[in-house]
Amino acid sequence: MKIYTLQKKQNLPISVEQAWEFLSSPKNLKTITPDYMSFDILSGAEKPMFPGQIIQYIVTPVLGIKTKWVTEITHVKDKEYFVDEQRFGPYALWHHKHFIKKIDGGVEMEDIIDYKVPMGILGQMVHPILVKPKLEEIFAYRQKKLIELFGDYK
Repeated sequence: MKIYTLQKKQNLPISVEQAWEFLSSPKNLKTITPDYMSFDILSGAEKPMFPGQIIQYIVTPVLGIKTKWVTEITHVKDKEYFVDEQRFGPYALWHHKHFIKKIDGGVEMEDIIDYKVPMGILGQMVHPILVKPKLEEIFAYRQKKLIELFGDYK
């Protein structure tokens, strides 16, 4: 069983409060997700984030195939971190930690995703040519979009 890890850091010239307000709102996920993925929240984003919150999405990650994705917010420490875990969806495992910390002139945001692709050895063979590049593309888009929204950290 192969578990992969994707780790991304980004600095933004905003306060911890601004970063938390934006990042902890599930409604803002659509803003930082590429348009071609047709990201749509079905339910669960009506209240501020809390442990046990179930959020249901429809997303089209590859080949125009619509996929239902259900995540649970499992941990929340106000203005510091939160964790979302896939309950149903395209991955055999998806555990996404979001950290926010104050730095000089802004915040550092860190994402650490531990994930496992489905379909055993076939999934592992597809990972380097499809899954990993797609995740890299999504997070590159996210980074660019956050700079557009909040400015570039200098």
